[in-house]
Amino acid sequence: MNAAPRLRDLARLLLSASLLSWAPAPAAAAGTPASPAWEIYALRYATLPAFPVSALVAGADTSRTLDIAMMFWLMRDGRGRVVLLDAGFYRQKFIDDWKPKDFESPAEVVAGFGVSPDSVTDIIVSHVHWDHLDGADLFPRARVWIQKAEFEYYVNADGLPGHAAIDTLDAAMLAQLDRDGRVMRVDGDGQEIIPGIKVYTGGRHTYASQYAGVRTKEGTIVLASDNVYLYENLAKHVPIAQTLDAASNLAAQDRMKRIASGPHMIVPGHDPRVFDEFPASGPRAVRVDRGPRPRK
Repeated sequence: MNAAPRLRDLARLLLSASLLSWAPAPAAAAGTPASPAWEIYALRYATLPAFPVSALVAGADTSRTLDIAMMFWLMRDGRGRVVLLDAGFYRQKFIDDWKPKDFESPAEVVAGFGVSPDSVTDIIVSHVHWDHLDGADLFPRARVWIQKAEFEYYVNADGLPGHAAIDTLDAAMLAQLDRDGRVMRVDGDGQEIIPGIKVYTGGRHTYASQYAGVRTKEGTIVLASDNVYLYENLAKHVPIAQTLDAASNLAAQDRMKRIASGPHMIVPGHDPRVFDEFPASGPRAVRVDRGPRPRK
């Protein structure tokens, strides 16, 4: 995870400079079967105030702080499938520990957006940290897609944590979902798990964290989750501060630029600027597949 207007302006300037080296993703070959063109929305369910930027951007000034956005992403294909990338958190333990501002349960945010939590068909879990995994059981009919290596590294057969990155409550919850037959293990990199949605590994935020490339009418959008915390990581080509392998994280950033169809089509995991960049689609939502909002 885890600004003043001048910081946003600096990040925008740096991101603009990075366009000079941008390499867009190649167009699909003629005759390729059409995948669904997904709509994508970023939904904000809370804010963590005054979060240290040095915990987000490697080498950042330790005096800098940012009110980071707690978000997840909702995708619709127009054919009845509703997919979340990540599911936020809601358990009281995390609310008490982190004291978020403007908190609303992810299920309530989805319902307020006009989508019944029962109608969510799939949840792609980018990684096992509490603020991305904890809300998965709020959506009772959803299949849960997680990297096989991530699941097996962090969740023991008895439902206890295998390593410290996953909370005990979330390990037990994920184990129960698995016993219920709802956990879908993704076996490695570059897998199209749902038509038009492909997941990639290599960001190394956790043992086998994943991010998604999603086909839309405007091209492919990369939902980076915590594999890229802020636009600043991309603009400065600096790894996230919390990674198991900084070189791998930078390589993942470069790959995201090749996958995405344009420089504005990589969406970081906690940057509040996402909600300034894209057009509003409700009080807690922006639509990211329609391009950034026009500049005045």
